[in-house]
Amino acid sequence: QVRLVESGGGLVQTGGSLRLSCAASGRTLRSRYSMGWFRQAPGKEREFVVSISWSGDGTYYSDSVKGRFTISRGNDENTVYLQMNNVKPEDTAVYFCALRESVYYNDPRSQLWDYWGQGTQVTVSA
Repeated sequence: QVRLVESGGGLVQTGGSLRLSCAASGRTLRSRYSMGWFRQAPGKEREFVVSISWSGDGTYYSDSVKGRFTISRGNDENTVYLQMNNVKPEDTAVYFCALRESVYYNDPRSQLWDYWGQGTQVTVSA
């Protein structure tokens, strides 16, 4: 079983920055897999935020965060980061790390992602 653990959530003011981390561990993963972030605000469906390819060379952003958020992979390739800049109140949500055992990282449909973290709360105050 693959385990994903997020960290870094918290309270931040509008216009501020926050960095989320996600570490993958567990059974041997397939040689190439994609990682991403989704979020879910109260009363809303889970939505795609951003994803990254196995190599880290490919990224795919939702329009709502493009230009403000940056995803990257750590040197050990089992860690992914989400740098959130110029945050807005509408960014308030539980953020979930996700892993897909596929090289096709740029698919925002949550049902295609195989593993999920427990989520970390991000709250942006006005």
